[in-house]
Amino acid sequence: MENEEFLTTYFSEMKEVIDRMPLQEIDRAIEALFDAWKNENQVFLIGNGGSAATASHANNDFNKATVVEGKRRFRAFCLNDNVSWVSALTNDLGWSEAYVEQLKNYFRPGDYVVVFSVHGGKIEDPAVEWSQNLLKAMKYANEHGGKAIAFTGFDGGAMKDLADICVIVPVNSTPHTESFHMSLEHLIVTCLREKIAAYDE
Repeated sequence: MENEEFLTTYFSEMKEVIDRMPLQEIDRAIEALFDAWKNENQVFLIGNGGSAATASHANNDFNKATVVEGKRRFRAFCLNDNVSWVSALTNDLGWSEAYVEQLKNYFRPGDYVVVFSVHGGKIEDPAVEWSQNLLKAMKYANEHGGKAIAFTGFDGGAMKDLADICVIVPVNSTPHTESFHMSLEHLIVTCLREKIAAYDE
């Protein structure tokens, strides 16, 4: 395949995904995160692999790109950014505990866990440890008076049933899903800044 043909095909696939994006779920995610800001709740962002980078980038944007002079700020934290703590927890307790143990330090009722995951994880199985750290963090939020928002792809995996809101990018492709997760966090943060600027307390 020539480069131009590959490029045309790739971008054509991206356009098709855009036309099928779940707008109502994205709207629900925006409103939920706006409520988090209004109620001064904390937002904890997590992901694994490429999705960890998305969570880290989103953390930067929530804390910086939503700032409006004279308005309170978001209280967002990326749990995969502290390498020494993540590695200590993984070494001592196992990878599945790396995020939930951090939530035990900081999580309060009303807080949010925001998860980025291409496949959405699998239901717990002794033979499968796929994204169990993410699923455990979501369960912890649900069990401690908080909410979980998931951004996934493919069929949404186990997260579509655990999340209060699950935005599923409608495509069975890892690079496409990860690309759209980054676009979605930019879209949401930009929208939130406008809503914050217009909010009359």
